[in-house]
Amino acid sequence: MPPQERGLMVGRFQPFHRGHLEAIARLRASVPEAELLVGIGSAQHSYTLDNPFTAGERMEMLLRATEEAGVTGVRPIPLVDIDRHAEWVAYVESLLPEFGRVYTNNPLTRLLFEAAGYAVEEVPWSRREEYEGRLVRRELAGGDAWKSKVPPAVAAYLGEIRAPERLRLLSTKDAGKVAHPKGGA
Repeated sequence: MPPQERGLMVGRFQPFHRGHLEAIARLRASVPEAELLVGIGSAQHSYTLDNPFTAGERMEMLLRATEEAGVTGVRPIPLVDIDRHAEWVAYVESLLPEFGRVYTNNPLTRLLFEAAGYAVEEVPWSRREEYEGRLVRRELAGGDAWKSKVPPAVAAYLGEIRAPERLRLLSTKDAGKVAHPKGGA
C-alpha cells in the first residue's frame, strides 16, 4: 500500500471507549482504501490509575470493538514512550510500516510529527465530554455507568479481565501491593 494512503492514529485507549470507535470508523470511512495504523501509546505502562490496562489488553479491546462494529483495515501497534522527544518519531517510524499522515489531538505528538514533516490532522472526536478515558476509569471503579461508554464487546472483555475490581484496588491506599494476575509486575 502506498505510504501516503496509510494513516497513523496515536492514543492511549485507557480504556477503548465509544468515542475511540466512532473516531476510527470516521477515519476509515474518509479513506476506505487506506489502512489505519493505531499506535497504542505509553505501551509500557499498566496497573496504575492513569494507565490501568496493559498494551495487550488495549489492543484486544480495539480489535474486539472494531470487529463487532464491522470496521476493517485497522492495525494496532504498541508504542513505548522512550522519553527522548527528539528521537521519538524516528523510533515510531522504525516500528511501523510507512505512513503518510498522522491523527492526534495531543499537542506534543502533533509538534513532534509536524517537525518531522508529517501532515497532522485532529482526531474527529464526538461527545468528548462524555467519552473521556479519565471519566470512564472513574466510573469503572464506582459502578455500572461505564458500560454505556464502551462498545458492548469491550464491556464484556472488561468484565472478563475484572477491570472494575482492578480499578477499585488501584484507587485504594494499598494499590502498590496489588499483584499482576498473571504473576508479573
